[in-house]
Amino acid sequence: MTAIALSPGADVFGSLAGKTILYTGAAGGLGHETTLHLLRNGAHVIAIDNNAHKVAALRQAANELAGLRIEQLDLSDLATFRAALEAISEEVGGFDVVINNAAIYPSKPFEAFTLEEIQLVQRINVEAGIVCVQVALPHMKAAKRGRIINVASVTFSGGWSDLAPYVQSKGALIGLARAWAREFGKYGITVNAISPGAFPTDAEKIHADFAAYEKRIYDHQAIQRRGAPQDIANLLMFLASDASAFITGQTINIDGGWVMQ
Repeated sequence: MTAIALSPGADVFGSLAGKTILYTGAAGGLGHETTLHLLRNGAHVIAIDNNAHKVAALRQAANELAGLRIEQLDLSDLATFRAALEAISEEVGGFDVVINNAAIYPSKPFEAFTLEEIQLVQRINVEAGIVCVQVALPHMKAAKRGRIINVASVTFSGGWSDLAPYVQSKGALIGLARAWAREFGKYGITVNAISPGAFPTDAEKIHADFAAYEKRIYDHQAIQRRGAPQDIANLLMFLASDASAFITGQTINIDGGWVMQ
């Protein structure tokens, strides 16, 4: 396998031009802004989301940008989801990058969760991502190049209560990133996870005392500001680009120094 060389001063994100990115949860939370950044760098984004309000906002924000295709799909219906992705993949010629970002995050004491509720979190947060990778893999293998990025969470580091199914799902995504990296590396496919800290998203609405919650963030972070979508976008674009071709099986914390390794 030949190493990918970038000339001095080359645009590290330039290799995204023309790449087709399958991005779940692309209209909400951190997805909205990072999708726009990917489009501005020449990528074609297949944005998967089923929140009609957020989809409309993304469509309007990307109105003057080329390359966006939005699919409102239910990730909890895995058979229908797989069939839809296979049809899309056939139409667009395969996916070059997969970003597994979609997640639900119910919050309550562990004993209050039913097994069915826990299984639903795993189905949307993990198993839908498995379907994405299984559909994308044949094209990536044939191309001898692919990028898979699983979006984990700072909650996996511990210190959070009432989020057990969510934390479980993020741990599974980190484990899968390592297993996939080992298995797919011979095909030129890299697999990594990113672990965002406490970024401002709708997920924060689960915290009743927001002032106390925000104080906790600043007490833990080394960098004394809230994370911005641009921070996530820069990391996603780097991992999706040719500049990251020798990085795989890693979990990269992007949390202002909350977790240090």
